[in-house]
Amino acid sequence: LAYTVSTSMACKEALSKGEPFLLEPIMSVEIFVPDSFMGDVIGDLNSRGGKIESINPKINLQAIKAIVPLSSMFGYSTSLRSSTQGRGTFTMQFSHFDQRG
Repeated sequence: LAYTVSTSMACKEALSKGEPFLLEPIMSVEIFVPDSFMGDVIGDLNSRGGKIESINPKINLQAIKAIVPLSSMFGYSTSLRSSTQGRGTFTMQFSHFDQRG
């Protein structure tokens, strides 16, 4: 019992003296969209807290590279299909952890 109490007190003291923070996963996203839908897609990424890293023209498409918090990417495939009339595609992979907030 004494060990449990002392461990609890030590953890509370460490948390109060330290500066804990929460990390969230950040995803690297690459989106391919027809030119005519660029504005809608970039606006949607910005509303999700994304940061555009580059935009590269391809044949009849634009390739957008961005980093976006994973928590805001849930439901993105449906949103992308809606805003591009089903013609947009994307890939997503883990990039890094970042401090939340």
